[in-house]
Amino acid sequence: MKPAFWHDTLRVLWIFVLTLLWSNGECQTILSVGEPAEVDSVKQRISQLVQERKHGQVALSYDYLGKLYHQQYGYNKHSLDAYFKGLHYYGLQGDSLGYYSEYIVIGDYYAHDYFMQATAEDYLQKARRYFARAGNIPKVIESRLGLANIAQKKEPLPANLITELRKTEQMSAQYRQPQSQAYALNLLANTYSRAKMPDSAEYYANRSLKIANSLDIKWLIALNHFYLGLVHQFRNESREAIGFYQKSVDIAKSENDLSMLRELSRHTADSYARLGDYENAYKASVLTLDYANRFNTSEQTKSIRLQEYESQIKNLAIEKQLVEEQNRSQRVLNTLLAVGLIISVLGVGALIFLRRQQKLIAHQETVIAQQQIRELELKSLRAMIEGQEGERSRIARDLHDGLGIQLSRIKLFVEAHEEQLPLSVKEPLNQFLDEACTETRLISSNLRPYSLSTFGFIPALEDLVQKLNLVNETELVLEHYGEMPPLANEASVMIYRVVQELLNNALKHADARTIAVQVMASNETTLISVDDDGRGADFEQESLAGDGIANIHSRIAFLGGQVMWQSEPGKGTSVMISLPMEKLLKPALIKA
Repeated sequence: MKPAFWHDTLRVLWIFVLTLLWSNGECQTILSVGEPAEVDSVKQRISQLVQERKHGQVALSYDYLGKLYHQQYGYNKHSLDAYFKGLHYYGLQGDSLGYYSEYIVIGDYYAHDYFMQATAEDYLQKARRYFARAGNIPKVIESRLGLANIAQKKEPLPANLITELRKTEQMSAQYRQPQSQAYALNLLANTYSRAKMPDSAEYYANRSLKIANSLDIKWLIALNHFYLGLVHQFRNESREAIGFYQKSVDIAKSENDLSMLRELSRHTADSYARLGDYENAYKASVLTLDYANRFNTSEQTKSIRLQEYESQIKNLAIEKQLVEEQNRSQRVLNTLLAVGLIISVLGVGALIFLRRQQKLIAHQETVIAQQQIRELELKSLRAMIEGQEGERSRIARDLHDGLGIQLSRIKLFVEAHEEQLPLSVKEPLNQFLDEACTETRLISSNLRPYSLSTFGFIPALEDLVQKLNLVNETELVLEHYGEMPPLANEASVMIYRVVQELLNNALKHADARTIAVQVMASNETTLISVDDDGRGADFEQESLAGDGIANIHSRIAFLGGQVMWQSEPGKGTSVMISLPMEKLLKPALIKA
């Protein structure tokens, strides 16, 4: 028999043994799946297996632990850590089948986040190449499906994607892999939906749903309901689309799938808007924003996005350690040589010269490693900020171009027919519409300041202060000195967000009568101060209370600047920010 057969047989037998142990008394204290008691039980079992050096069973147990964490938290770093530990123990066991199967699991997990698509594709490609060499067709099918899932999210769609998916679906049917066949049909449905071919999309979604229902695969059932909703929305059958979306929402909530809930809320808002139900459309849009913020700003998502950068940093640290160990070994060797060659002046001179050169090289390598670590940290910060700003801009466009336009059309329609409406209806209706339009504009403006990209940094601050003065009793004052040159888009957005965060914090916590913002620009430096006459605070004690202050420090540090806080209880707060101008200007202005 082939080795792959024995690996699969052992894996099935071990899972069967675990099931018997957990169902016949060894884990009777377990609660429902995903609850702490079951997680603790699996961890205790893993500790016991590690002591017994049963590496294969440890790897399988870590796979199971990763699934438990996913059921409890959704997309999270704990599951990913468990899968990487499983990968490690498959390697210790020498189980190539299990090792590269874990590559598929990790690749599929990274694919949850659009920002990690390249890393996910790398893991899946490596798994596909190995299983193709080993002749393991079911695993080749799994790898192809993972890669197709990434490809169908690209813009534009790959020209050969439909052909590849049809081939994968035929392979799944030939090798009797019903779950893979259902997933291939599901991906075909989504691909045809994106290609504006609703009839084909509906056909493949219904076929996939039939198989998924028979296998009771919850996440696949949810995806098929979602795609069927998209088909009905394409046909302007909005009410039927909302029904399918709701079925998918119920399953996604039970799976704690924030990324899918975000997309479902966005499409639900669009369907309600087309029906003219703008109240529910507005509620769905707010839910979209909430799910997006929870997914992108959660510590779980940030940790996963930084996983690859952290691994590279660890590799650099290991290389640095190896260099230091080599240097220590070399110093010992040089000492022995000095004792033997003490009578030779030329030998001693050559030895000293050699040691100095080695120290210089070691120092240079250490400096290079530190620079690379810093560059990776900056790339990570840039990626998180760009992801947040991109998501805000997209949602702002959806609110402005979708719900905002529809509300304006309703207002114009009411004004055109106001003579036909009784006074008791007309006045409340106009008031409600004005409030809805104002609320939509405020949300859109907070997410993507129009004045910032259109008129520049200073006009955007003036617009922000003016708007805050309209809705707050505290008086806000803006003063600027010196000529502020055009700033790079990235720099202007970061500084604007920092000032916006400082003003929001002061309005929320300071209880001040006046808040003053000053911007002073010179050829070398830009100084920004935000001062209030409120109750003050002890920032040494409160700096860990939230992420706002840490976010301000990270953005200013990214721009090469510094921020100083001065505050005493009862005497107000002063925040001073210093930024080097060369980090803020557009590239063309720097060259000039």
